[in-house]
Amino acid sequence: MSDKSIKVLLLVEDNAGDAHLLREMLNEPGSHDATLTHVKRLGEAEQYLAGHPVDIILLDLGLPDAQGLAALRRTRAAAPRVPVVVLTGLDDQELSAKALRKGAQDYLIKGEIDARGLRRAMRYAVERKALEEALFEEKERAQVTLKCIGDGVACTDIAGTVTFLNLVAEKMTGWTSDEAAGRPMAEVLQILDTHGRKPIPNPMLMAIGKNRTMHLPPSCVLIRRDGFEIPIEDSVAPIDDREGKVSGAVIVFHDVTATRTLALQMAHLAEHDFLTGLPNRMLLHDRVRQAISLSRRHMKKVVLMFLDLDGFKHINDSLGHPTGDKLLESVAGRLVDCVRGSDTVSRQGGDEFVVLLSEVEQAEDAAITARRMLQAVAKPHSLGQHDLHVTTSIGMSVYPDDGIDAETLIKNADTAMYQAKENGRQCFQFFRPAMNVRAVERQTIEEMLRRALERQEFALHYQPKVNLRTGEITGAEALLRWTHPIRGPISPSHFIPIAEDCGLILPVGKWVLREACRQSQAWVDAGLRVGTMAVNISAIQFRDEHFLEGVFAI
Repeated sequence: MSDKSIKVLLLVEDNAGDAHLLREMLNEPGSHDATLTHVKRLGEAEQYLAGHPVDIILLDLGLPDAQGLAALRRTRAAAPRVPVVVLTGLDDQELSAKALRKGAQDYLIKGEIDARGLRRAMRYAVERKALEEALFEEKERAQVTLKCIGDGVACTDIAGTVTFLNLVAEKMTGWTSDEAAGRPMAEVLQILDTHGRKPIPNPMLMAIGKNRTMHLPPSCVLIRRDGFEIPIEDSVAPIDDREGKVSGAVIVFHDVTATRTLALQMAHLAEHDFLTGLPNRMLLHDRVRQAISLSRRHMKKVVLMFLDLDGFKHINDSLGHPTGDKLLESVAGRLVDCVRGSDTVSRQGGDEFVVLLSEVEQAEDAAITARRMLQAVAKPHSLGQHDLHVTTSIGMSVYPDDGIDAETLIKNADTAMYQAKENGRQCFQFFRPAMNVRAVERQTIEEMLRRALERQEFALHYQPKVNLRTGEITGAEALLRWTHPIRGPISPSHFIPIAEDCGLILPVGKWVLREACRQSQAWVDAGLRVGTMAVNISAIQFRDEHFLEGVFAI
């Protein structure tokens, strides 16, 4: 799932500063062409949603006309099928858990959000909502199917002996109606509570005695005549004679095997990735908390490993998403083979994985596991007619040195992973506190870059090419320079890699090429002999599908 699947965003935020910051985070050139609509009150959002489709909603929980979970409930009522990402200034785990249970796809804390994390949260929210919708449709189909099957019906007299079974009841109990007639209901319908494996009180006698409709306790099974167990649900109602006196009872029951199986599947999928079957973020956080609790008692360490595949996007784009999905499944299997049964391999979404190593004696043990993973992932993946090659970069954080909770440990492992990528990829890197300083500086440079073009902070310097024999200038090379109004000159070696990483190199590169051509033409118009003009092009630009037509247009 890419940012391109998000076309229309609705931001519900009354704080102008927060709204401006979020808009800048979302306004990354080249990432997607989503349309952002901003409203300040929930009432405005409800009116907008009544007439406009949106792909995702960013919702502040502190609005003038709605606060906390009430704001979320109203938003879900107005757009029940749209994913909602909650924004709040409170780091409240209880509120976070309640919001997720009430239908929010994610919970983000203002002041701790960066552009990359926000886009990732939105992308994963859309993925999770799509999965929920698919599961809901599957459940609806199952329920329609169950209704078409028909229910079992059994009747008794006032003494509780069987007087009638319909065909479905005959099949489910193993008794024919003639065989069952005159027998005690408890003999024909042997019903156990699965928790205690004990017979439940006779529902027919209870309905007759209380003269009202009764229901079986949850989690009951019917023991068929041959011993086979069938999960059932039922209702039991008294039968009145013409004088209004109870003369017997009727039980209507049906097989809920499919329903309970689906419920178990939904419970599993709520905590597991739909593609790989690995634990998802929710289950991972729970296991991290358990691992931290155990490590405190046993005086051990906990290691979080954040993995991102190198080269996956190229494979996914060139061979298609089905092949990309198979590759992710293959990688997941290899990662599981590299860890112990007590460890956890989790898929976070996209091509990112997080591995939890519990009860680690020393950091070198984690390094051994990391090397094993690097080697396992790098081996060819034979998928159909293709032998695919992909590598991974790994960042690691250690409890308690690098954090005391799941969020901090994952964030720091993520930071270390990006350092591993900068170190050449296909390697691992332990987190160091200095990385946070570098990450903040990187984020600052990225935000300043977004405004540099519109503020005309870039300039081109031209380095002449000289014929050493004649001294004649035969051409020039265009060199990009950036002068920030406060920081002053910023080295290209500092900002170019960041521009490439966040996609800003595309608009910046177009500006450089256009400006170089403009200057070259100006020299020609002035009667100067220019020769050739050299312009450096990033590999990121070459990969852009519109690069060639952009060159010709300029």
